[in-house]
Amino acid sequence: MTKNKLESIVSKVFFSKRALWIALFAVFTAVMVYFVTQLRVDASFEKNIPLKHEYMQTYIEYQDQFGGANRVLVALEDTSGNIFNATFFEALKETTNRVAGIAGVNQPQVESLFTPNTRYIEASEQGLEGGPVIPARFDGSDRALKQVEENILKAGIVGRLVSNEFESAMVSAQLLSEYNPTDVEVTGENGEQMVQTDFVRVAHDLEQIRTDIEEKYPNVEVHIIGFSKMIGDVSDAAGGVIVFFLIALAITALLVYWYSRSIKLTALPIFTSIIAVVWQLGLLTALGYGIDPMSILVPFLIFAIGVSHGVQMINGVQHNVAHGMKTYNAAIAACAALIVPGGIALLSDTVGFLTLQLIEIDIIRELAVTASIGVAVLILTNLLLLPLLLSYTHFSDKFVQGVRDREHAREKWWKKIAGFARKPASTIIIVVSLLLGIIGYWQSLNMKVGDLQAGAPALRQDSTYNLDNKYITDTYAIGTDVIYVLAKTKSDGCTYYDIMNNIDQFQWEMNNVKGVQSTISLPQVAKVVNGMLSEGNLKWKMLPKDEAVLVQSISRVETSTGLLNSDCSVMPVMIFLDDHKAETIERLVSAVKDFRANKAHEEVEYLLATGPVGVMAATNEAVSEAQIPMMLWVYLAVTLLCLISFRSVRGTICVILPLVVVSFLAQALMSWLHIGLTVATLPVIALGVGIGVDYGIYIFSRMVGFIRSGMSVADAYYETLKLTGNAVLFTGLTLAIGVSTWLMSALQFQADMGIMLTFMFLVNMLGAIILLPSSIVADKKLVFALTARTS
Repeated sequence: MTKNKLESIVSKVFFSKRALWIALFAVFTAVMVYFVTQLRVDASFEKNIPLKHEYMQTYIEYQDQFGGANRVLVALEDTSGNIFNATFFEALKETTNRVAGIAGVNQPQVESLFTPNTRYIEASEQGLEGGPVIPARFDGSDRALKQVEENILKAGIVGRLVSNEFESAMVSAQLLSEYNPTDVEVTGENGEQMVQTDFVRVAHDLEQIRTDIEEKYPNVEVHIIGFSKMIGDVSDAAGGVIVFFLIALAITALLVYWYSRSIKLTALPIFTSIIAVVWQLGLLTALGYGIDPMSILVPFLIFAIGVSHGVQMINGVQHNVAHGMKTYNAAIAACAALIVPGGIALLSDTVGFLTLQLIEIDIIRELAVTASIGVAVLILTNLLLLPLLLSYTHFSDKFVQGVRDREHAREKWWKKIAGFARKPASTIIIVVSLLLGIIGYWQSLNMKVGDLQAGAPALRQDSTYNLDNKYITDTYAIGTDVIYVLAKTKSDGCTYYDIMNNIDQFQWEMNNVKGVQSTISLPQVAKVVNGMLSEGNLKWKMLPKDEAVLVQSISRVETSTGLLNSDCSVMPVMIFLDDHKAETIERLVSAVKDFRANKAHEEVEYLLATGPVGVMAATNEAVSEAQIPMMLWVYLAVTLLCLISFRSVRGTICVILPLVVVSFLAQALMSWLHIGLTVATLPVIALGVGIGVDYGIYIFSRMVGFIRSGMSVADAYYETLKLTGNAVLFTGLTLAIGVSTWLMSALQFQADMGIMLTFMFLVNMLGAIILLPSSIVADKKLVFALTARTS
């Protein structure tokens, strides 16, 4: 009765006016195509960090004084092994000027041997003297080069701006999130027109510098690292993402054709899924969003989900045609049968993705919006537009007979699989599944939060960026893996011995934490200067207890060094790490918290944190804190929608149980493959739940109807397999094969997603096919309730 009523509504509302509806879809698609042409790449440093986190509040408050975390390092290597030649210094000067001229670079904070903020200090008969490392009259002569070498040693910048073996030198620059360009009219309420820094363009400018310098100076090699360069490399590799999408599209088309044996039934679900992607990207642009390079895979995931639901629809239509219906009526019947379970499944996906909004990191929130819009439009394109288009198709008698023959040939396989809905097989399956769930949960406890590899985890370890990162890390005592812990105290705190001594003690303890490469602080500089004032006597390389002497020791240290602020109330301790692996960051943060809890001076507050690693520490903590609440909200949303749909607590548990097992196994897989839980991988787990519930909803909704008609569970499952099991098996395998091609991508995070999604597509499909019916058999009360409801 319900089915006939729904068919009548679908027929009257949609199919009786199918030409009008298709025309509306066409017009809206044309509008969305226009918006897609306006789509922009939107990469922002701030989107990748949890701005409300304690560490990031410190970062925001002090970034104008001590610089942000978005730094670029450009290292010039002299292949002869010695930088002290005129040609190298010409290359370094040109590079310094060109880096400083890039739009978005904070020019006062650019550092190299040629910038005026790179100074040396020395003791003389007149007291402390100093000046720029490279004097204004530097002419590149042997004598001038010898003087620069001496100044470098006096400045104490070996390992920072000059490599440990003097074979390369560094240009360091901070990037602003937005800047006031000089080539536009000045407007705005503060007399400024602020422009957002285009990090992809910055990366291209840096790459152009590399190309020009290496071409002009054959003995110089350039190495570049930094967030903007990494984003640029990811963006450039996005072209490869398109290639893999086309490969997956071709594979999907071939397999759908093999399944349907019809060009029309192959083209239509792929066509409507592509329309869904167009709508998704168009709506994103219309709402004012861009596409972040790290979210570039989401549209392809939407395409995959669309094909999955589309195959269900063509399966239903050809099944109805094979049983004597005209194509028009077959499309109506298929639409009426699938619009509720398909709608519930896609609505579950949408709500599940929206729960990612709970994570206070903008890039994840944008991903949530992107994925939710994409899944929501699938309800219209693949559950409504597709059957409307299918209603215009016609099939030959030969095709219809082929469908019947294939269905008959599959029945022997369905009878074997239907054995999962009988004891003792169902009992064995449940026991094995529970054991796998327990093992998965136990192994998932070993999953690490944060990056588990050195360099940029989004890129392959043999990429140019990561090779440059390895060179700089190995050659210098610094890199981009730096965290600033701010020692905040009273005004002129640097003139008090007990305060400076406590900061010095803090630096010493941090310097001895495993994974710390080097540290720099104001007390360290004060000790060096005090030694100079004592004719270089090592015994006097210590903090002077006399206030006047202490003041003299720090008087020549300028705020541009980043070691103190204007009133000496905040003194950063710069901590350079070997890498930014999760365990390295955890060790350091734990050591900082332990010191400030037990050993900090009463007038000194140690603030975590600024610098790139400070951002990573905050992000790792935000991801760790969000993981469990996010999964709970995802499961709560899916559970509520299943309860509303099936009106059965026990039935909902049967649908959710396979998802829980797969979630534990997916996290275990991440642990086994050393894939950390990061901003990039956290959403994949939530997406896996959304994708997996689709299979269970399709199978359970069919089984419920057959059980309520009086069939046994095994017979109901057999009939369900005949109707929808083939489509579930096929889509699970097809989509897994499609995304498995991502393993060959130049992007490491795409390869990781390929592994995770391949696993989830397959195991969620197997969970729905095997564990779901076994769970129903085991729950006698559920079967009795379903049967009793019918009677």
